[in-house]
Amino acid sequence: MYQQQNQAQLPEEDMAYSILADLKRVCSEYTTAATESSCPEIRQLFTNLQNSSLKLQGELFQTMKNLQMYSTSSPALRQEIDKQIQQNQQTHQKTSQFLQQINGQGQQQQQYAPHMNMHNQQQAQQSNPSYYN
Repeated sequence: MYQQQNQAQLPEEDMAYSILADLKRVCSEYTTAATESSCPEIRQLFTNLQNSSLKLQGELFQTMKNLQMYSTSSPALRQEIDKQIQQNQQTHQKTSQFLQQINGQGQQQQQYAPHMNMHNQQQAQQSNPSYYN
């Protein structure tokens, strides 16, 4: 007997959009996981996964664009791009200064009270041992 299969399938364009959206979400989640990881090996793992996902997302986007499945927004004005770059550079500079200040204070504290710093580390290990092992 003849059986008709009534499987609903998404058109290729809709499927590609869905996959593209998932890849964007995954890239964002890998970024969050990498930045919140305290273990260098785990951080590197998430960074590698993110890079792989970004590459795949870029390839899918380019394919969709070439097949006219994806229309890009109008080009940004150079002035707006320069403004964003300047703001990001200022934020980076402020963050670096803040970290230097904090690290400098931490080093001074270690010089003047190394026994206190060791005591604080021991207390932290006892209350949160998984972060230090």
